[in-house]
Amino acid sequence: MIRTIVVDDSALIRQMLTEMLNDAPDIEVVDTAHDPYDAREKIKAHNPDVITLDVEMPKMDGITFLRNIMRLRPMPVIMVSSLTQDGAEVTLEALDIGAVDYVAKPQVNLASEFQDYAREIQDKIRMAASARVKGGSRPAGEKHSAGAVLPKRRPGDLKSTERLIALGASTGGTEALRHVLEQLPPDSPGVVITQHIPQEFSRAFANRMDGTCAVTVTEAQHGQRIIPGHVYVAPGNRHLTVKRDGARYTCQLHDGDPVNRHRPSVDVLFRSVANEAGKNAVAALLTGMGDDGARGMKELHDLGAYTVAQNEDTSVVWGMPGTAVEMEAVSDTLALDRIAGALLTRARQSA
Repeated sequence: MIRTIVVDDSALIRQMLTEMLNDAPDIEVVDTAHDPYDAREKIKAHNPDVITLDVEMPKMDGITFLRNIMRLRPMPVIMVSSLTQDGAEVTLEALDIGAVDYVAKPQVNLASEFQDYAREIQDKIRMAASARVKGGSRPAGEKHSAGAVLPKRRPGDLKSTERLIALGASTGGTEALRHVLEQLPPDSPGVVITQHIPQEFSRAFANRMDGTCAVTVTEAQHGQRIIPGHVYVAPGNRHLTVKRDGARYTCQLHDGDPVNRHRPSVDVLFRSVANEAGKNAVAALLTGMGDDGARGMKELHDLGAYTVAQNEDTSVVWGMPGTAVEMEAVSDTLALDRIAGALLTRARQSA
């Protein structure tokens, strides 16, 4: 049994989450807490496997409490967040601190969607129970230098603008992507990204990355030209694909059906990159639950593109990259801190 504690200041939300989680045969809510001080004592008493944590609570906010948890007793935490701009900023900060994942706060009038929401949070509790959790977070303002990976080249040395880097990620991916993007220099080939993320969060995520990276990071727009030194993040709830336009690439956005239960889907992005760029692209599949992206990476690999899977030791969840490895879809399996350098090296060798 996965022993869980639900922390929320709303008695109704605590009751709803408890009913949803206890409905699963392998999950048990051993206790609930109405604020962080109550939660602290109950965590000591029950030693749970996972906790769900409300972002906004009295006496101590969820972010402050999460920092304390990750400093004193690192453990898997699922944040329960409102799908708003403010909720996005706080949730991304929580993932930075060490939370494994997040779910939207359940709605009181959820009756018609109760089962779907219950399955989602049950799946995330199961995933969190087996996730790799590391205590502490990087101090605010600290940045990795791209020079630690490759020396900066003069813009005139860039031999081609036709190279493309494609990245896919899910659970644990917001921080894994930050680690990769912060190591890219300003003359990096254009980068396209699909990260499983709600539509309310994708722009905030892109803005957050833009503030810490030497490359320019934006939420992708339909028809936008892909140029060196820029990163394009798939908007939540829209598929991102790449289309070749002469010697350039452009972003295309689509409202098609979810693929592998996801929109945006990494498989959709990687398929388009295989179709339009082929071996002129390099790609990496980072931490994430499930198998989205593995088939698209196999298509890229079979065309001669250089492909990388994040290794198990540095992944929060080794689902997506692990499946790619099983499918023999990868050229290399690398620790997170080696991925940016490997992608840049191979992109420049083929340029």
